[in-house]
Amino acid sequence: MVFAKQSQSRIRRRSTAIGWRTKPWSIVMRQPRSIAFHLVMVFFFFFLLIIVLGLFSIGRLSDFNRVSADVRDLWLPSTRFLGDLNNFTSDFRAAEGTNLLAASATDFEANEKELNGLDQSIAEAERGYERLNHSALETELYARFRDRWNRYREIANRIVARSPAGRKPDAVQAYMTSSHAAYDAASDALAQLTARNVSNALEASERANLAYQQARWLIGAAMAAAGLMMIAALLYVRRSLSAPLLSLAACMRQLATNDMDIGIQGTERGDEIGEMARSVVVFRNNAIELATTQSSLAHQASMLEEKLVQERRLAQLQSNFVSMVSHEFRTPLTIIDGHAQRLAKMNGAARPHEITQRSGKIRGAVLRMTSLIDSLLGSTQIIDGELYFHPTSFDMHALLHEVCHLHREIAPGSQIWENYGAEPLPMEGDPKLLFQVMSNLLSNAIKYSPGGGLIKITVWTEAEQLVVSVQDHGIGIPEADLDRLFSRYYRGSNVSGIVGTGIGLYLVRMVIELHGGDIAVESREGEGSRFTVRLPAHSPRRSDRVDAPGDIDAPK
Repeated sequence: MVFAKQSQSRIRRRSTAIGWRTKPWSIVMRQPRSIAFHLVMVFFFFFLLIIVLGLFSIGRLSDFNRVSADVRDLWLPSTRFLGDLNNFTSDFRAAEGTNLLAASATDFEANEKELNGLDQSIAEAERGYERLNHSALETELYARFRDRWNRYREIANRIVARSPAGRKPDAVQAYMTSSHAAYDAASDALAQLTARNVSNALEASERANLAYQQARWLIGAAMAAAGLMMIAALLYVRRSLSAPLLSLAACMRQLATNDMDIGIQGTERGDEIGEMARSVVVFRNNAIELATTQSSLAHQASMLEEKLVQERRLAQLQSNFVSMVSHEFRTPLTIIDGHAQRLAKMNGAARPHEITQRSGKIRGAVLRMTSLIDSLLGSTQIIDGELYFHPTSFDMHALLHEVCHLHREIAPGSQIWENYGAEPLPMEGDPKLLFQVMSNLLSNAIKYSPGGGLIKITVWTEAEQLVVSVQDHGIGIPEADLDRLFSRYYRGSNVSGIVGTGIGLYLVRMVIELHGGDIAVESREGEGSRFTVRLPAHSPRRSDRVDAPGDIDAPK
């Protein structure tokens, strides 16, 4: 309440301080200036800038393209055709000499085909060169080459005609003299034409490079100018739009931290930012009113949360207790009910020793229930974190035999094989808790062997330890469930339809750990399971309270 009064007094002072600015609001809003218009103008300016820069760049690239078109469309093809002419003419001269060395008709025929092919290649290169536009000097040099090459071809044809006609010495003499001179003249003319073409191509390349350098410089200068104009536009946006918005955002953050003594700028503006500033003023007034109830609401929420946690814990404890009682009391109640029904069916015809026997079993079941009550109390202490542990010396052989006898009466159809001989198995521990452990393991083996399969209980000693194995051939445990098998309230994924609460194996593990032992399981789904319990043969004899293991989701 003190905070609310202080906040209200501050807002009254702030309202008085800005009162002179709120009076002309109605006048200002008669001439609204929207920031949307400014943003549209800024984006339109950017759009025009991009268009102008793009058109300018396209114009400069067009100039560069015109200059480089000569290199691409004239000088490169001319150079290629002239190169072909140089290669093919030199190959023709070599083929002419090969013709003089031919020794058989087959060689003459092959050489003639080669010469014809070179003639066609030279003709194609000449046609390609002639299709291009050339200067008068280049046309004159090309005509000189054609004239000299035709003169050489006439001489070469006469030489080729003499060679197979038995006039080879004359052909060789002509090849070395007149043919050689004619070829050199044609080759010199072609070399002059090629040199002229290369020189013109280099000049065109230099012009293209100069045009590229100019275009790049001009485009760079245009981009720099555009960048400066964009920076100026961004500075305008920041000063007129971004900075006021950030200021209002800072005010909202201060209001979120219950800092009401703030100055809100921009309330006199007639655009959207002015509307936002005036809305922040209204929000500040509302925040002061909400702050007066914040403390009380937080206190009430804290009290409700504490009560909810307490109720959940009580509900969980009640559920755990009901689950354990229903699970652990079912077996002795079944025994009592079974013997009571048999006595009732005898209808007075029971012999004294039968009545004594069955009443003794009923009494044994009652004693077992008493023992289970003690065990449940001990289990509750395990879950709560402490237990009064009472180890004594006892015979594990007798305890296991009693467990097997009990479950043979409960499930007459079960096949339980005790494989540990008749010798006593002395050890130290709490026999009541260990009875519950072995009973749970054997009960699970019977319950999850629906076909009444063989259940084997084996005992042996190993390195100062007593090892008890309970093996069945029932439904087995899926591999995915093994890691959580000993967790509280967890049941396998393949036990639907079979009664159970998921606390038996959890209690088994807790009791075994209290005795300093461990338990392991081997199982394959559809083939059965084997639980192996290892207990130290000698446990410290004591009856004082010991800390029990916590509720750890250990491998199951």
